[in-house]
Amino acid sequence: MRTDAVRDEVTRLVRMVPFRRFVLSMENGDRVTVGHPENIAFDPEGKSADFYVISGGIRLFGTFAAVSSVAAVDSIEHLA
Repeated sequence: MRTDAVRDEVTRLVRMVPFRRFVLSMENGDRVTVGHPENIAFDPEGKSADFYVISGGIRLFGTFAAVSSVAAVDSIEHLA
């Protein structure tokens, strides 16, 4: 169930106009910024929980089940 909620939030953020960068925080502590909607690939229909992100020199293949949080970059910057 949580996997579906994470996928739904990522889908919402990818489709947002104008697009705003967002960060996926993983359960292992890794964080990856999605700087453009074309930098993340996943099955929006939910047939697979896997995703792939290209961010600068980082290539991350993961699963939505391992994402602990999703947040817009500007909301994170306000916390810093």
